[in-house]
Amino acid sequence: MRTINHCFGIAALITVSTMILATGPARAGAVPPRDSRGVPPPGPPVLRFGDRAGPGKEVGDRAGPGREIVAVKKRLNELGFNAGPPTPVYDSGMRTAVWAFQKANGMRPVDRVDTPTWEALVRPARIRPLVLDGEPSRVEIDLRRQLLTVWRHDRPVLVSHVSTGAERSYCERGHCGFADTPTGDFRVGKRVRGWSMGYLGAMYYPVYFNGGIAIHGSTLVPRYPASHGCARIPLHNAVPLFRLAQPGEPVHVRRSAPERRTAEPAPRR
Repeated sequence: MRTINHCFGIAALITVSTMILATGPARAGAVPPRDSRGVPPPGPPVLRFGDRAGPGKEVGDRAGPGREIVAVKKRLNELGFNAGPPTPVYDSGMRTAVWAFQKANGMRPVDRVDTPTWEALVRPARIRPLVLDGEPSRVEIDLRRQLLTVWRHDRPVLVSHVSTGAERSYCERGHCGFADTPTGDFRVGKRVRGWSMGYLGAMYYPVYFNGGIAIHGSTLVPRYPASHGCARIPLHNAVPLFRLAQPGEPVHVRRSAPERRTAEPAPRR
């Protein structure tokens, strides 16, 4: 579990306009700072999907947490989790970026930036590759965590929430089959600009990598596998992915192993 000085970490997030300052771990047993009255400082504000700035509101006011939202978006963008323009609105772009960030940091994706998420924003986990011996520039899709990562020179430059095959039988629009996204090693093939109509629905900037299976933008990218086999990504990530994923580039689809959970030490009595 990360142990950090909440106030210093959050203050860094909301006061620095272009960068967020990382903080070191707090000393074990350190006493949190208190004001002159002996009252500990407030914890970080919880941001929720739909929150936005309010005119005349102070930072941390639940009616207008605009500066915190802007700081979170900038931090997510800095880390490769595209949250869109740094506007003071917790919009759909920030929502799916927060989901991706939470999953990449071993958390359950939720519609809020809570204390564990604030902590991870200050000290994020390192993105680990699915394929250890892969080419320096590649695309990886993790079916378990529902995450897509684009690597450039062995560095993650785009990490996106994704919704892959629902793993169920379907019969829709005269087509029947089993909705799954097969694991394996593939290559980027045909790419189509803009909207494209497939026989099972519309796709935005599709990037094909396994026959008729593509990574594409969609208006429906839930937190669970729901597609017919394609890898759906949020609309605002479709163009960045299209620009990054060049024909012939490797695409690796894997199902990562669950993280090992360590038992919390028993408290001393």
